Amino acid sequence: MKNTLSLATWPRRLLLTLALIGMTGMGVAHAAEESADAFIKRMSTETLDTIKADKALRNGDVSKIIQLVDSKVMPNVNFKRMTALATGPAWRKATPEQQKRLQDEFKLLLVRTYSGALSQVSDQSVVVKPLRPGQDDKNLVVNTEVRGKGDPIQLDYRLEKTPGEGAGWMIFDLNVLGVWLIENYRSQFTKEINAGGIDALINSLAERNKANAQKS
Repeated sequence: MKNTLSLATWPRRLLLTLALIGMTGMGVAHAAEESADAFIKRMSTETLDTIKADKALRNGDVSKIIQLVDSKVMPNVNFKRMTALATGPAWRKATPEQQKRLQDEFKLLLVRTYSGALSQVSDQSVVVKPLRPGQDDKNLVVNTEVRGKGDPIQLDYRLEKTPGEGAGWMIFDLNVLGVWLIENYRSQFTKEINAGGIDALINSLAERNKANAQKS
């Protein structure tokens, strides 16, 4: 049976999925000087150090998390590509306004993941494994393990290297315990789209975000 997790349980079961994207990232220009594995190692280590030192983050302060996501995470994530891949073929048929609304709601859904995840950070460390040879820089995977109490958590990143001035590594997918974020969400987004179109998906995410806000 295919290994997929529901939208409700994915964030709660995989606590560090997004917490290690890079809330203390130094920006794409700096990343251009690094190999992909060095880039992930630096961001992971700095992120864990920042979380451990900030009580508000560990307490799940959503407004502060959103501020950090916008200023530190998004410069290191190709979020438009991530959303488009999760949405599937319907993305190309969506209007620019629908695409923007979908990105905003999807981002908020993932930001809510931080709220529960950051309180779980304590003594974790990240081990970056050697890069597999023969990978191209448009679809490169960096494999890591998050180690702490309990069994290690497999946390892998799919990256692309952006061209031109200020080129650097950009994350566009994550794999935790064998589940790729895009694949997991796409299967569920497709059901929403098939039932009522792109607006149905947007409305579903908006309702989910409202419900999550009321719980916090």
